[in-house]
Amino acid sequence: MIRAITLHFWLAYDHPFPDGNGRTARVLFYWAMLRQDYWLFSFVSISTVLHQAPAQYARGFMATETDDNDLTYFVLAQLKVIRQAMDRLESTIHRKNQEIKSFGAQLADLDLFNHRQLALLLHGMKHPGFRYSIRSHRTSHRVSCHTARTDLLTLTGHGLLEHRKWGRQFLFLAPPDLKQRLRQLQGESPESGPLKPAVAQ
Repeated sequence: MIRAITLHFWLAYDHPFPDGNGRTARVLFYWAMLRQDYWLFSFVSISTVLHQAPAQYARGFMATETDDNDLTYFVLAQLKVIRQAMDRLESTIHRKNQEIKSFGAQLADLDLFNHRQLALLLHGMKHPGFRYSIRSHRTSHRVSCHTARTDLLTLTGHGLLEHRKWGRQFLFLAPPDLKQRLRQLQGESPESGPLKPAVAQ
């Protein structure tokens, strides 16, 4: 991490480009972190924190420059930024998890889907574009092929999964707007009554 921060400072200090030095320095920081398998930094945004507190960044930079390039000032300032960015990520993950749990409870209260379908829907909200197959659903829940097919086709019939042919098998994809589709279904169900399962083709 210290090496990544040092690379960040070096490029910003050297200022080799007419424009975009700050962005390039941050890219170099991320590259160094990911290269050392700090994979979480694919999701940590130091740019957001820096843009919200530019004076803090400038002070760390200026203190280093005016004290014979003692990097301690900049390192401490950037470690604070990283901590703030990680706290923001943790807060976002916690909030999203709470939203999904709350939404899952509301869906369960509607009594439209069985526990296997609810588990798949919650997984699909967390992993948009995920591909499910009859075989994978059958294996995950230890049910018969007919039960797995009915589960998936029922969700497809409600517009909550997309049915695609992949090679010689059919797959069911979680759409990127699954949460919105669920909210729409949630809003329609009290008026239309219980939704009937789709007929297996």
